Amino acid sequence: MVRGVGIIGAGPGVAALHLPTLARLGDAFRVVHVADGGSGRSAALAARVGARSSTGAEAIMADPEAEVVAICSPPAEHAAQIIAAVAAGKRAVFCEKPLGTTVAEAEEAVEACRRAGVPLIVGTNHYFDPAWGRAKHHLTVSGGPVVSISVTLALAPNTRYHELVTELPAPSAAGRGAPDLTRREVAAGVVRQLLTGLAIHDMPLVRDLVPRFERVVFARALPPLGYAVGFVAGGVPVQLTTVMLPEGGDTLWRIAVATAADRLDVSFPPPFVHAGGARVRVRAADGRDTIYAHDPLDGYVAEWRALAELLDAGLPVEYDELLDDARYALRLADAAAELIGAAA
Repeated sequence: MVRGVGIIGAGPGVAALHLPTLARLGDAFRVVHVADGGSGRSAALAARVGARSSTGAEAIMADPEAEVVAICSPPAEHAAQIIAAVAAGKRAVFCEKPLGTTVAEAEEAVEACRRAGVPLIVGTNHYFDPAWGRAKHHLTVSGGPVVSISVTLALAPNTRYHELVTELPAPSAAGRGAPDLTRREVAAGVVRQLLTGLAIHDMPLVRDLVPRFERVVFARALPPLGYAVGFVAGGVPVQLTTVMLPEGGDTLWRIAVATAADRLDVSFPPPFVHAGGARVRVRAADGRDTIYAHDPLDGYVAEWRALAELLDAGLPVEYDELLDDARYALRLADAAAELIGAAA
């Protein structure tokens, strides 16, 4: 069955990611409506796929053909729009990260879906990447306990990848200058925002391995824009390092898991390029080096396929897992911001 999708949001991510992804899933979904937040971009994006356009979320909520709502708006609007979609009788909700900007928001949104029995998928594409399933299987059967985890991101500007896959809508405003990271309150806010916008991609993966978050050990903002955060979960040290550079090489996005027996590296492709799944490599203590076969399926397609399966097969929704993922990431972000903002 093909279901109509209404997309709330009309920025570069929708243009470069969600529209191309849904175009690959014509047997399950069809974009019928695109709404912007006042930028005027929705008309051009909707025209590409023969959909309607509007400003604001209300028209999508009232559109009977938009059975599924994709929430790709700013994070502060996510929880309220999930709740509005449930109230409007939508069949399912796809929400970009994060579910909410606070734990209370995330809890309210998930509980609204749970009470109504509305399937909810959060766009953590790394978690849905087939490579992560293979990596988890290796860690399960290898027998060695996890002793450390590190997530490293060196990010080129997203526009570098947007422009590879789509014609970008015209920017609605001039770019902002770099934040003054010497001001503790500014640095704390930047790190919290980056953790809930970037690190959150990999928090479900980290929580899979070390589900009990304990404490943040260190946290600081990195110029020109980035962070270095270390925390302990289940007795295991976890380090997150990200830097966003205006120039430089292509994106590096890697999670490394060290066990008592080996080191497993999962290298994700740059965002937006639809280059298939991540690359998985295992380096054993005895010198063996194993590289897993590359899967052409990427996490972007897999997450939408998962939503289709929830609708078609009536599978149970893991509401508690979604909520625990949100709590984990938001509590980490709050603790890191508090540590940075504290007086010296």
